[in-house]
Parts: sequence; structure tokens; C-alpha cells
Amino acid sequence: MAAASTRYPWYKKEDTDAFFALFQNNIANFIVIAITMLGMGFPASIVYGQVLPGAAIAVMVGNFYYAWSAARLARKENRTDVTALSYGISTPVMFVFLFGVLLPAKQLTGDTELAWKVAVAACFISGAIEAAISIIGRWVQYHLPRAAMLGAVAGVALTFIAGEMLFKTLEVPVIGLLVLAIIIVGLVARVSMPFKLPTSLFAIVVGTAMAYLIGDAGSERFSDAFTHLGFYPLLPNMAWFEGLGLLFSGMLAVLTVVLPITLYNAIETMNNVEAMEAAGDKYDVRECQAVDGVGTMVGALFGGVFPTTVYIATVGAKWMGAGRGYSLLNGAVYALATMTGLIAALAAIIPVSVVAPILVFVGMSMIATAFQANDTRYYPAVALAMLPYFANYIMTRFNRGAGEVVSDISSAIVVMGQGAMFMAILLGAMTVSVIDHQFRRAAVFAAIASGFSFVGLMHAPKLAFNAAPDFMLGYLAMALLFMYFSFQEAPHKR
Repeated sequence: MAAASTRYPWYKKEDTDAFFALFQNNIANFIVIAITMLGMGFPASIVYGQVLPGAAIAVMVGNFYYAWSAARLARKENRTDVTALSYGISTPVMFVFLFGVLLPAKQLTGDTELAWKVAVAACFISGAIEAAISIIGRWVQYHLPRAAMLGAVAGVALTFIAGEMLFKTLEVPVIGLLVLAIIIVGLVARVSMPFKLPTSLFAIVVGTAMAYLIGDAGSERFSDAFTHLGFYPLLPNMAWFEGLGLLFSGMLAVLTVVLPITLYNAIETMNNVEAMEAAGDKYDVRECQAVDGVGTMVGALFGGVFPTTVYIATVGAKWMGAGRGYSLLNGAVYALATMTGLIAALAAIIPVSVVAPILVFVGMSMIATAFQANDTRYYPAVALAMLPYFANYIMTRFNRGAGEVVSDISSAIVVMGQGAMFMAILLGAMTVSVIDHQFRRAAVFAAIASGFSFVGLMHAPKLAFNAAPDFMLGYLAMALLFMYFSFQEAPHKR
């Protein structure tokens, strides 16, 4: 006699705790996006009318899908304790898109609308890449050294996130240093905050109150906040298509940031799904990577510029005993909060000087993770992979006049900054291979770097044949050297 089918509930009390845990993470990302983009000079019409609605659509689509996927797994295994995967904007990837895509696009075009369209197209391409990676994701993870990939991301974190935001922190030192101290105590030293408030929330409350007390923020901010309340419809647009034309007609350098960070995102999804399997719920990794990619693409169709992913917080939701209800509620609440302008109102009230120290911590944690996630022998590879982004930071700050401005420092700054992410990953990969005495593998990475230089993906302002001949020859010389040592070691391995 067949066992009776168990009923998988739409919502249960444990979903409430899991919802608030996920809600706090996502609301922080939405507010940071709004404050940062406004600080960069993007108008409220783009931030609140396009970017946040697009992000909300992506969050809603992904959460609803994973709630359905959980129900499917529950029926298949006849269980009621299945937990839906947590889903939202990937925090590290969000910062890379903010400072590695949106900001350079704005500086290169000088136009916020064009920059937004370029970022939407980059986001759409990122989603398409992750959907494609779902087919070969494990192969990529196996062949691309983690130290190289995380080292490249850490370079972005050190310059554009932690470094840039530390500047912002010190612009109003009374507020910035106080909030930074709270962040160090609560998030670095893990000391509990008063009233058991989350550290980031406590820091925002204290910092915002201090800003109004010392006059850095006036009462007009409150009245301005209420002007953002309204109706922001979730409507598709053609920005992604127009942005593709802009990307491929002169801004292909932006894609050198998109590819590696998308690989990072796909591998993070893989790691988080595998962690969930260890906790008792087995989902298909390839399906999840495809869903994350499609969710990102759908968000881009509505004006969003940030890739989405499965969160590691899913394991926490599993420990809480959550089901699918928290995922359904999360998707619905974000759509509602975005459409009514609630997130816009919160972003208008909170000064940039309050958020900046939190972003310093985010950059710090990304750098620390790059080292912690690797064996100590790979630290030199991580460090080397970080360095190209110093050049990229300087280059993007001076825009088209960079060559003339930095010529007295070094003629290599501009060409090093062009395709910095590719250079970072390939140098890091070579170093990892050499550390492991895999000289032939190092030679392959050097040959790839030579090819990228030949076609202009690295060390050149645009794609062209024989775009950077000196660098092409330099990387070929590295490949030959690595092959020499490969043959030298061969007799000793017999």
C-alpha cells in the first residue's frame, strides 16, 4: 500500500524568522544601491523608477521559482521539512557592478542615462553567461584557480569599495569614524550591540541621528524623503537592447569586469547549493545556476543592473526550520516596497557618510575572504592578482586624460588598467600554477594572456588585431619560460 502523501504547507511560523533574516540582508542592499547611485550623480528617476523596480522583479521571480522548486522537492521525497533556497542580489557582485561597471561607464560617457543603459546591458550579458555556465560550471571551477579569481575581486574591493568609501567616511570624520568604530566592534570583533540590534542597523541609526544632531543633515531630508513615496510601476523597457549597442560600439572594456565576476557568482551559487545539500535538501546545481542567470536577465529587461544569486543564508533558514513561505513573502514584500517608494524614502533619510563605513567593512571582508578561502601558499597569487586594479582605479578617475596626467609616474598605468580584471586573473592563475609546479598549465595561461593582448581585451583601449604587440610578446616570453621549466622538471618526475 502506497504511503499517504504529506501536505507541504504554504507558510508556517518558522518562515517568519527566516523572512526577517533574509529581508534585512536584501533591504540593506537596496538602500546601499540607492544611496550609492544617487551619490554618483544618477537621478532619482533612474534609481527609483528603473534600477530598484528591475531589482525587485529579479528578486520576486527568483524567490517565487525557488518556492515552487521546494514544493517539487517536497512532493518528490514526500517530506514537509524542505526549505526553499534564499535568493537575492549578490552583495559582492553588487559592489563590483556599482564601482566596476556603473561608475566607469558614467565617467567614460559623461551621461547618467547612457551609463545606466550600459550597465543594464552588462547585467543582461552577465545573466546570459551564468545561464550558459550552468552547462560547464564545474569544468570552469576545476580549471580556474580560486586564488586568481578571488584575488581579482579583492583588487576591486580594495580600490573601488574599501578605499573609495574610506575617503567618503573621512569627509565627515565625526560621523564616519564613529560609525566605523561601531562596525569594527560589532562586525569584526563580533561584540553584541545594545538592545541586541543587528550591527549594521545600529550603526545606521546612531550615524543618522548624529548627522541630524550636528547639522550634517537637515530636516529637509525628511520632507524630501516623503516626496519619494508614490507609485513606481514594474514595467519592462528597451534599455538593455540600447545598452548592448553602446557596449559593442566602444565600451567593451566593461565586459572585462563582467566575465570574471559572473564566474565568481556562478561558483558561489554552486557552493551555496552544495552547502544546502549537506544540510539535507538536494537541489540541482546546474538548474540553480540557470535560474540565477535567467532571473538576472529578467531583472535587466525591467531596468535592473545587478545580478542575483542563491544565498548562503539558506542554511540559516534551514536551521530555523523554514519552508517555502519566507521565500514567497520576501518576493512579494520587495515588489511592494519598491513600487510604493518605501525604499526610496529610507535612502533619502540616511546620509552617505553613514553608509560609507559599512561599505568599508564590505570591502575589508571581501579582501579577507580572498585570503581565508585559500591555502597560505597561494597568498602571493592573491596579492599579485589584486595589483592591476590600482592602475585601473587611477585610470578611471582621470578618464580620458589619464595618459597625460599620470605620464610622469609611469607610462604603464593606463595600459595596465585596460582589461585589469583579465590581467589580474591570468597573472594570479599563472602564479598558482607555478606554485604547484604545474609549469605547462602556467604556460597555457600565459598564452591566453598573449592572445587577449593581441585582440585588445587587455592593455588596449579597444578591440583590434595586434592591439598590444609588446604585451603579446611579453606574455609569449613568459609562456616559453614556463615551458622550459616544465621540460627541466620532467626528468625528475620519472
